[in-house]
Amino acid sequence: MRAFLDACVLYPTVLREVLLAAAAEGLFDPLWSPRVLEEWARAAARLGPGQEAVARGEIALLKARFPAATVADDEGRGLVLPDLADAHVAAAARAAGADLIVTFNLRDFPPRAMAALGLRAEHPDAFLHALGRENPAAVARAAERVRAEAERLSGQPQPLRPFLRKAGLPRLGKALAPPG
Repeated sequence: MRAFLDACVLYPTVLREVLLAAAAEGLFDPLWSPRVLEEWARAAARLGPGQEAVARGEIALLKARFPAATVADDEGRGLVLPDLADAHVAAAARAAGADLIVTFNLRDFPPRAMAALGLRAEHPDAFLHALGRENPAAVARAAERVRAEAERLSGQPQPLRPFLRKAGLPRLGKALAPPG
């Protein structure tokens, strides 16, 4: 499966790392365009001095880790979407042969418009939850790897369910967290 990752799911660190850990497990092939990566860097710049440089460093690492993931930009001229500023995302995804777009902005990618392009849009929690139903051990490994690294970096306990909930992945957290 080929999933085009919108800037809004690449920008938050934990979410990005869980998605990419799942991709590293071989659960899907990630895709993005240079314009999407630029949107991420510009969003980081609004956080304060030096944050754009950090994002650009992370982007360089991302491109090295997944060299086949960067696909050509496409402006999406002629596409009709609720937010025309997102036409480039749908156009690049379609041109790259993606199966879906992973985004928080589902209203910007309505089902009927996506179906006409041979695509669908999914919320990252629904996407990862579905991957977890199909490959529970692989998704659990991916989430645990990210959680353990966050715990190591912060020096604080990071229980899985609240960690994933805070990252916008409540269904995945509930599915992976031990009962009790």
